[in-house]
Parts: sequence; C-alpha cells; structure tokens
Amino acid sequence: MAQGGGQEKTEQATPKRRRDARKEGNVFQSRDVATVVILIGIFFSVKLLLPYIYAQMRGYMIWIIQGMGGDLEDLFSARLAWATLAAFLKCALPLLGIALVCGVLAQGAQTRFNVSFKAVRPKWSKLNPVTGMKRLFAVRNVVELVKNLIKITLLLALLWNVLRSDLAPVARMIDMNPYLSAAYMLQLVFNLVMKVCMAFAAIAFLDFLYQRWEYEKSLRMTKQEVKDEFKQTEGNPEIKGRIRRIQRQMAMSRMMQKVPQADVIIRNPTHVAVALKYDPDRHGAPVVLAKGLDEAALRIVKVGEENGVYITENKPLARALYAACKLDEEIPAEFYGAVAEILVYLYKLRQ
Repeated sequence: MAQGGGQEKTEQATPKRRRDARKEGNVFQSRDVATVVILIGIFFSVKLLLPYIYAQMRGYMIWIIQGMGGDLEDLFSARLAWATLAAFLKCALPLLGIALVCGVLAQGAQTRFNVSFKAVRPKWSKLNPVTGMKRLFAVRNVVELVKNLIKITLLLALLWNVLRSDLAPVARMIDMNPYLSAAYMLQLVFNLVMKVCMAFAAIAFLDFLYQRWEYEKSLRMTKQEVKDEFKQTEGNPEIKGRIRRIQRQMAMSRMMQKVPQADVIIRNPTHVAVALKYDPDRHGAPVVLAKGLDEAALRIVKVGEENGVYITENKPLARALYAACKLDEEIPAEFYGAVAEILVYLYKLRQ
C-alpha cells in the first residue's frame, strides 16, 4: 500500500519520476554484476600479465639473493624496503588499474554514468534506530543473505570437487619438477577461478533481473500521484480548459469583426456559414474571412444581415468550402467557378 491515502501503487513511473530519481541518485544497479565483471577482468588480466609478474618477482628475488650479503642490517635497510615496495607496485598497480576500470564501466553501464552528489549527503533519518531495525529485516537484506549463502555453498562445492578429483595428482607433484608442478598448480587455480566466475555470473544475472524488478516497483506511483504530477507539469486541466475557451472566444470575436467586410456569405440554412471577400487588387481569388458551424454559423449570418452583407444559400458549396478552406486564405481552384457565379450575380445586383 502507498503512503498517501492508502492507495495502491499500480501505475508505472512517469518520465519525470525517473528523472527526479536519477537526480536524487536513485538509479538501478546490481552490485553482483559489477563484482563479476571485476572478477573476470582481473582473472584474464592475471593470465595475460603472468609472464610480466613472474619476470618482476624473479628479478626481485635474484636481486635479494645476489645483492644482500646475508647481514641482518641489510634485511631491514631502506634500500630493501624501497625495492620491495617497487616490486609490489609493479605487480599490483596494473591489476588495480584494470579492476578500477572494470568497476567504473560496470557501474556506468548500469547507471548510464549518472553522477549525483545528493546520494552522498548525510541523512539524519538514517540515524533513527527504529528505521534501522526496519531496514535490518527488510526483504532486500533477506535476498542479500540468501545470495551470500548460495555463493558460499557454490564455493565450497567447487573446492570440494577440485580436491576430490585433483588431490591424487597434487600429491604426486612432490616428485615432479618444481617448474612443472607450479604450472600445474596455476592451471588448477585458473580452472577453479573460471568455474567460480561462471557460477557467479549466473547469480549476477538473476540478481540483475531481481534488482530491475525491485527498482521498477519502488518507482511505481498511485493514481493520485500521477494526477498531481500531471497538474504540476501540464497545469490544472480546469485552468487549461478555461484558457482554451477564452482563446476560442477571442478568435471568434476577431473573426466576427471581419464579417462586415465580406462580399458574400454562403450558408447551409442553419448549420454552416462561410464569409468570402474578393479584392482583385490584393488577392488572386476570394479569401475566407469567417466560417462556422451551428451557433457560430448563425452568428455570422446575423452579423452579416446587420451590416448588409449579401447572403445566399447553397448547401453543398457551403459544406465544401467549410471543409476545404482555412481562415484568411484564398479558396482552392476547384471552387472558382461556383463562387464566380455568385459574385457575378452579386455584381449585377449592385450594378
């Protein structure tokens, strides 16, 4: 049930609701997806950079064995500390940089690189112990707990599978060449990590669908919220309707002021009326000064009668002119003949 008025949130979020949520930092994202992307990125990076890391560590160990005289003071010297730090940074920084890039890309792809500082602002409501207890037993936390239990179970199952199938070969590595045994162990580790990545990717996909559903659910609105938002963005419908009525009245008033200038009003006795004026010095064809239906048509005829405008009845022509012509524009060519006959007759009446 919704907060306000006890209404149920059944309406989909509007574009404005989504924009406001993004501004507040409330965006859809799955942390498991980012975790899997980082894990896979580091996994393949280690495989690619393994010769480089091996060369750095080998050089470091050779330097220690050859350069140190075995004196205890050399083991704690600043030179050794700097060399150790340099070797660590050479091996770790590429992996850390790749992890950072993968994390940024994974989060940015989900949030469309949304940046909002409102999400990091301190909220005193979070310090409320009652609210904290509610969040502790929220459905989201239960889902996270279930996901973590599934991950731990999968890890234990994969480890058990590896130990059960590869324990005997590992035991026989005592008699193997150290280089071959190290390569074999690395292969086992890579296989294990690959299986972990695949299992976690499946969990991340399910988490992605769940987080998407929960996010859409959190953005749902009540019917009243949709109405209130429409009033805020589009304006009150009653006020807009009143403005439209006023605009129509003003347009009608301007149109009626032009009726006395017309040469002829062609009418369909009570339903349609079109007022025309022909000025050969300004226009190449008669121009529509006014047109209307029903009440507007009767007003046009009344104003025309009061100002001595010639009025003629022609049902098909009146309807056709009303449908095809626009205000203050010349009539189409297909009406030239019919309107010309009326104007010729009118000119004869006026001699």
